[in-house]
Amino acid sequence: MGFKLGKERGNYAVSGEVKTKMSFGKQTGGTASIPGVPIISKKLGEGIMGEANNDGSIFLNNKLDPNSEEAQQVIMHEMVHITDMKIGKLGYTDDAVKWDGNIYPRKNGKIYYNDEWVPEGGKEFPWEKMPWE
Repeated sequence: MGFKLGKERGNYAVSGEVKTKMSFGKQTGGTASIPGVPIISKKLGEGIMGEANNDGSIFLNNKLDPNSEEAQQVIMHEMVHITDMKIGKLGYTDDAVKWDGNIYPRKNGKIYYNDEWVPEGGKEFPWEKMPWE
């Protein structure tokens, strides 16, 4: 017979109040949380609110309250990039961005797109268009 150490994830009641052992969606320690995606609050460049990283983590600008609506929007935006990277649709190095099999050169904070150098994060890039926009 097996022995369990209480790792069940269901609901339980304490003094008539239903509680849950599930942690998804809870904010702990003032940081946002998504299972399997570390969200790290750190100082980012001027005007940069978030960054999706090749290692699957997200940097969130430390000037944002992690519990704010703005922070949640930034995290959702960066999660689209993380998902695109995991399925192979998006990739980047210091020298280039790869989107849907096309390579776009990158240097000095700009990406060569449609015959011009455009600042990174520009809304004209297809990888910056979000499904809800």
